[in-house]
Amino acid sequence: MPAKPQRKGIPRISGPEHIPGTIAQPLTACHELEVLAFLSQRPLHTVTMVGFIRDNGLVSPLNRGTFYGYRGFNGELEGVALIGHATLLEAHSDDALRAFAAIAQTCTTTHMVLGERDQISAFWRYYSTIDQEMRLGWRESLFELRWPLAVRLEVSGLRRATEAELDLVMPIQAQMAYEESGIDPRQVDPGGFAQRCLRRIQKGRTWVVRQDNQLAFKAEVIADAVDVIYLEGVWVKEGERGSGFGSRCLTQLAKELLRRTESICLLVNEKNKSAHALYRKSGFRLRSTYDTIFLQRLPSCAGGDTSTLDS
Repeated sequence: MPAKPQRKGIPRISGPEHIPGTIAQPLTACHELEVLAFLSQRPLHTVTMVGFIRDNGLVSPLNRGTFYGYRGFNGELEGVALIGHATLLEAHSDDALRAFAAIAQTCTTTHMVLGERDQISAFWRYYSTIDQEMRLGWRESLFELRWPLAVRLEVSGLRRATEAELDLVMPIQAQMAYEESGIDPRQVDPGGFAQRCLRRIQKGRTWVVRQDNQLAFKAEVIADAVDVIYLEGVWVKEGERGSGFGSRCLTQLAKELLRRTESICLLVNEKNKSAHALYRKSGFRLRSTYDTIFLQRLPSCAGGDTSTLDS
């Protein structure tokens, strides 16, 4: 469990719906500034939750879950969690993890749980007393990239995808989801999956390089938290892998993104050695170890599962 950071001057909003030191409670729009201040203490590890809040607000169906807060007996936040399709955690006490696990046990739509290894290990001890079992689990490495960047030849044609390229992006994104989670989002939630891919394109979050009318490189900005940008869905076509093309694309994209942020991060399955090599070659540095747990889908659970946070 990471040491609890010292906090000064963070605005606190409490009320009858937030009873300190008891259970996790749903957060409302009026808590947004307080939550963002709490999450800003460890920006590299909270970028995904901050990204959801910045894009959708603290309360929105687009988050595909509910944000909860846990307060210690002094009334200050000790943890924030998004509990839903993707359950994400940032807890500074064991009590907060226990409280979030109790809430998560009542959620039938959870597909994946993601967080730093120590936090997920503690969370799982409290959570796994119910019938819903782990279907699949991955150990992942958190990589980060900052200035300076390696000098590389530029790639011609790196740009944001257009709506007309949705049909090129979707099959690749779906295949990556299937390889990671064992579930094809085009089968369980075709309409929702298409809308989420389209939304990222419309927001200028999908970057591509095309060769011969086909995609040669793709990357998705899943979360933009100002100080940190989280990438996912980085893909290089098979014929270009190992040639240095992917590293050139990634470095050029990083140069573009680092003009407006301090850091770029991404998660890599520990078994994907070729991806590790690509990111290290591109200047990324290992920062932490994460665990991703995919859950058995309960009979009452609706579709919408993918391996990514926003697909």
